[in-house]
Amino acid sequence: MSIALAVSDLSVGIDGKQILDKFSIEVPFGEVHAIMGPNGSGKSTLCHVLTGKSGYQVKGAASLGGDDLFSLDVDERARLGLLQSFQYPTEVAGVRLREFMVEAGEESGLDTEEIASRIETESVRFGMGAFLERSLNTDLSGGEKKRSEIFQMAVLRPKVALLDEIDSGLDIDAVKQVAEAVEEMRSPDLAVLMITHYSRILRYLSPDRIHVMIDGRIVDSGGSELAEELESGGYDSVRQRLGIEKIIEDGPMQKPADFFTETPFDL
Repeated sequence: MSIALAVSDLSVGIDGKQILDKFSIEVPFGEVHAIMGPNGSGKSTLCHVLTGKSGYQVKGAASLGGDDLFSLDVDERARLGLLQSFQYPTEVAGVRLREFMVEAGEESGLDTEEIASRIETESVRFGMGAFLERSLNTDLSGGEKKRSEIFQMAVLRPKVALLDEIDSGLDIDAVKQVAEAVEEMRSPDLAVLMITHYSRILRYLSPDRIHVMIDGRIVDSGGSELAEELESGGYDSVRQRLGIEKIIEDGPMQKPADFFTETPFDL
């Protein structure tokens, strides 16, 4: 089985703070892998670095189908087949979803007929027909926005899909709908790396591999038993089992009253 996404010894920092620490993972084509981790473990940073967001100090290697990602600009990574769904999809007033997909498809090298065919097919598959003539993500619910992201991926057919907290902010029904959409997107030509805080989405889909990320690195990998452990004992249970001490950030101590009197800006 060929490897779609390979990340090796990836260390990432920003403003002198280490975020990822020799992070490594391989995701084969045809598989869905889930990364679970607490806030601040570096999950979203991983997506940012892979897709080319600037401002980070990066060491290590990452490749897509054997091609070096870090030697490419953001748009080149996208054309190579890397696509990310966002935790908080942006509303774009005045740009209809159909128009957006046509332009994105053309930028990906698809001809007009192929784009139109994919839009019609996938809009039926993911129930997006009613939104094609509406502005991108405008007045959509959280679940509808996330389903739209999956629809866009199905049309563009990337090689690697990064799902950054695709279940964030959704109610139970919407989580189930999004999970089912991810399962519908499965393909031998696609690798999915799904990032999440919670195990609830894993009740509705079956990832091929689950990875636990703590303090900027993968500390354990396995199957559904890991999700069950996190469900019952949280991330502290994994820390205790593996003997990982909790890192406490240095900083000035605050009195409880300070949290109610401090302002978010200078007066």
